[in-house]
Amino acid sequence: MLRLPKFRYWMPTTVAEAIRMKNDCGAEGAFVAGGTDLYPNMKRRQQTPRHVIGLSRVAGLGELRADATGVVIGAGALLAKVENDPRIRSTYPGLAYAISEISTPPLRNMGTLGGNLLLDTRCNYYDQSLEWRQAIDFCMKKDGNICWVAPASPRCLAVQSADSVPVLIAIGARAVLASVSGEREIAVEDLYRNDGIHYLSTRPDELLIRILLPRPDGWISSYSKLRRRGSFDFPVLSVGAAVRSAGGRVAQARLVLGGVASAPIRLTRSEETLRGRRLDDDAIAEAADLAAGPSRPMDNTDFSFLWRKEMTRRFVASALRRLKANKEAPAA
Repeated sequence: MLRLPKFRYWMPTTVAEAIRMKNDCGAEGAFVAGGTDLYPNMKRRQQTPRHVIGLSRVAGLGELRADATGVVIGAGALLAKVENDPRIRSTYPGLAYAISEISTPPLRNMGTLGGNLLLDTRCNYYDQSLEWRQAIDFCMKKDGNICWVAPASPRCLAVQSADSVPVLIAIGARAVLASVSGEREIAVEDLYRNDGIHYLSTRPDELLIRILLPRPDGWISSYSKLRRRGSFDFPVLSVGAAVRSAGGRVAQARLVLGGVASAPIRLTRSEETLRGRRLDDDAIAEAADLAAGPSRPMDNTDFSFLWRKEMTRRFVASALRRLKANKEAPAA
């Protein structure tokens, strides 16, 4: 049985108090909400904070409300709450579907949307017990100096595999971060760096407090996910897609890959080829072919990386066909 290391647990009741605690703890402190990512990492000694700051009692972090600009979701809102909210299901069905694909119902009743956005990057050589990693010599991401996926690589190649992220980027969601310096708002897309170790652009003292979903304004979205099993598994390839049409043609498109790099990948060439065209089979096929180029999966998750690259075409096409089938629906 893997056991947690010793740590001191703190329970703030306000955002300001939580931020002060983290500022006092420095690198020895870590925030935790649902704990579905942090606690397993601690058991494997991938993360060993001496102070854990629980966010479950922080006022307002579990909110989910509509306002004039769209929908505001607290970073501490449970995944199950977001997935089953009538406003999310009717207005942002692509996001609701992506969240429904996360793990299993018991874990969606524990995990939070903010936690999914900040999910640690994953790798077959990293997500193992301490003894397993010690036996092969530690990797660059924790305690070592080599990336076992690509030994000549100067950086860690662990992958970003959060289900909600590609769709949130596709619909133009924004994130609100708080620190002792105040609050700042950035695009969800700008949260990530293509580095398996330093995979977030946030500062160590910042706390993700809200996710802002813009009003749909004609956008519709979808999500496709590749995994071995029909439930529980993390994606080894995922696609978030969104389009806004005008006059029967695509006015704007956003296509995002997950599970193939340390950060989500925008498929800008595929987006450009769709603009001004009808979302027909020819346009979908061309966009899907262009998507395979930026998709460069490595041998650090399930399935062959060459097969996952080939599947990029099929899953981008699948996501776009879903949009074609539902383009008249008032979706996100």
